[in-house]
Amino acid sequence: MTDVFSFVRGTMPVLVTLPHSGCHLAPGMERRMTERGRQLPDTDWYMEHLYAGALSKGMGVLKANHSRYVVDLNRGADDAALYPGRPSTGLVPALTFDGQPIYHEGQAPDESEIAERREAYWRPYHDAVAEELERLRQKWGWAVLWDGHSIKSTIPRLFEGTLPDLNLGTNSGQSCDGELQTLLGQRLAGNVAYSHVVNGRFKGGYTTRHYGQPERGIHAIQLEIAQSTYLRSGEAPWPIDLEKAVRLSRMIDGLLETALCWRPEAACSGK
Repeated sequence: MTDVFSFVRGTMPVLVTLPHSGCHLAPGMERRMTERGRQLPDTDWYMEHLYAGALSKGMGVLKANHSRYVVDLNRGADDAALYPGRPSTGLVPALTFDGQPIYHEGQAPDESEIAERREAYWRPYHDAVAEELERLRQKWGWAVLWDGHSIKSTIPRLFEGTLPDLNLGTNSGQSCDGELQTLLGQRLAGNVAYSHVVNGRFKGGYTTRHYGQPERGIHAIQLEIAQSTYLRSGEAPWPIDLEKAVRLSRMIDGLLETALCWRPEAACSGK
């Protein structure tokens, strides 16, 4: 079986996680899927390309290798809704974001299979995230978790209108220090090439909400990128626009640099 995740350990107190960039499927899964499901339309395409600069800055990068259709690593093990009142995309999705079936009729995973996937894919990934964050916290006294995502600009089933280009989420300010959020917001506002919002439609998923514990020295941030900023098409085979991707990567590098250069007050004072 393909490894659940790929991990390059860094030397700095920032960990980048990419939970939705994988394309591998569970054994026997592909034959049960519809044609649309097999296209994996809700993948966060080319994340490792956009975040290549993280490694050169000494940041660790943990990338999931399997599709979010196997199990969604940015949902809680209990599959609790992140945004009550809106459609839930699920721990083990049965529908695409636009509401099309992922599986042929009668072929969707039952509760037993969902539990198996949770243990085989979800648990090892989150064990690795928790372990690395604790290692960084013990070494530096603090750590930043940067959860990288991308999504189509328009998905009427999930949100109204068109998303801003860059959507920064900190669980409404609860998952990271307020100064860090302010600095990142200022960095976003200083670049007129991209529209942005802080804690708009996407405030952060399970990863941001669960691991972001500023009182313990762990600060979590989610960046949701509109795929129109770097893709030439919003449909299969989702070709990348390399020129746009280079510009976007520079913007991401700047945001990561802000997170890397920031220091919590406790760390600066030696507490």
